[in-house]
Amino acid sequence: MSYPKIERKALAVPSSRLSRLSKLGGLASSIAGNVAAEAARQLARGQRPRLDELLLTPANAQKMADKLARMRGAAMKVGQLISMDAGDMLPPELAQILASLRADAHHMPMLQLRRVLSEAWGADWQRRFQKFEIRPIAAASIGQVHRARTIDGRLVAIKVQYPGVRRSIDSDVDNVAALLRMAGLVPKGIDIAPMLAEAKRQLHEEADYEREGRCLSRFGALLADRSEFLVPELHTDLTTPNVLAMSYLEGEAVDTLETASQAERDRMMTLLIGLLFRELFEFKLMQTDPNFANYRYAPSTQQVILLDFGATRAFPEEFADLYRDLLRAGLAGDGDGIRAVAHRIGFMAPDMPAALERSMLDMLEMSLQPLRHNAPFDFGASDLAMRIRDTGMAMAEDRDHFRIPPMDTLFMQRKFGGIYMLATRLRARVNLRALIEPHL
Repeated sequence: MSYPKIERKALAVPSSRLSRLSKLGGLASSIAGNVAAEAARQLARGQRPRLDELLLTPANAQKMADKLARMRGAAMKVGQLISMDAGDMLPPELAQILASLRADAHHMPMLQLRRVLSEAWGADWQRRFQKFEIRPIAAASIGQVHRARTIDGRLVAIKVQYPGVRRSIDSDVDNVAALLRMAGLVPKGIDIAPMLAEAKRQLHEEADYEREGRCLSRFGALLADRSEFLVPELHTDLTTPNVLAMSYLEGEAVDTLETASQAERDRMMTLLIGLLFRELFEFKLMQTDPNFANYRYAPSTQQVILLDFGATRAFPEEFADLYRDLLRAGLAGDGDGIRAVAHRIGFMAPDMPAALERSMLDMLEMSLQPLRHNAPFDFGASDLAMRIRDTGMAMAEDRDHFRIPPMDTLFMQRKFGGIYMLATRLRARVNLRALIEPHL
C-alpha cells in the first residue's frame, strides 16, 4: 500500500517560537486524540490496546510528516534524521511516510522571500542582478536555493535561509524530542540529552551560512588537485549569515546513474568512497550529511559535484588513529584487536552484557569483511547490508543496555552508512581494500 506524498507548494514559514510551539502542540493533541479514539474502539471490541501500537500508526506518521514539512527548520531536520537513522527499524509503511521528509520541502511565498532578501541585502537588492529566479530550484529543511545572474554576469546559486530558523533551533529540537518520547520512538531509560545537545550545536552551525561558506572554500582548496570533483566557488560579496552565494554548477541527481553503465557506476562510487577515506584520514574534516542530494553528476565531463557543507565536522587526530587501528585489526583478522579498539571508540560499554557484546563484534566483523579481499566488492549482489541491519535491529531490542555512542562516532558512522546505501542503490563494484590501504 502506498501513501500520498506531501504536495510541495509555497507556504509561509512560521517564524516565531510561539507559532512553532503551537503547531507542535496541536500535532501532539491530534495524535493523542487518535490514540484515545482507537483505544476506545479496541476496548469496545473487548481487546486490550497496546500504547506503542496505538501511537505508531500510518495516520499518526502522516500527521507528523505533514506538520514537520510545513514547519521546516530544525523540526523538519530532526524528522529527516529519524527517517534515515531509524527507518530500517520502523514498519515499512511508517518508514515510507517519514522518508517523504527527505524530498524537496515547501518553499516560501514570494512576499516572505523578498522580505528575507531585503533584510540581508537592503531594499534595493534587485539592482545586484540581471535576473533572479523567484521560484527556487531546490528547497530543504533550513533554506531554499535560487538561480540568478549578477549584474556583472556571474551565474550563481543563492541559498536563502527560512526566517526564524536560527532562533527556533533549541525549542524545535526540545519539542520534537518530546513528541518522539510520546510516540515511543525513544527507549525508556535512555539519556538522549547528549544527542539533543549535539543536534542543537550542529544545527546552529548549519544555520550559519558564513561558516558554511568557509567550509565550502576549504573543501574547494583541499580538492583543487582532483579534477574529478567539482566544488562551487564562494561569492563573499553576496554571502551573509542568512544567505549563501556560490557559483551555479549544472548537474544531474546522483540517482540518475542507476541506469548508467556498470563501469560508470563503479567509477562514481570509487571516487566517493575514496573521498570518504581522505576526509577521515587525511583532511580530518568531513561533510557528515549523507543525503544523496548533496552529490550531483555532470554527464558531459563525468565529474562529481559536491554540495552543502553546512554539516562539516572536524575530527581530532586521535579519532582517525582509532579507526586506523580498527581497520588494521580487521584486515589482519585480529578478533582481540577489534574488540579492544571497539571499546576505545565507544561502540561497546564496559558494562555491556556478553551476548550483546558478541552481537556488536559480529556486526563489526561483517562490516570489515569486504575490506579483506583485494578485489571489487559487489554492493548490489551482496546481502551484507541486510544482515548488518538485522543484527542492529536485534541489538536495539535490548533497550535496557542500549547506549548512544560518542558523537564523533555517531556522525562518522552515519556518513559511512549513507555512502554504503548509495553504493547499494547504484549496484556498484568497488575494491575497498585498494582504497583503504594507502591510509593505513
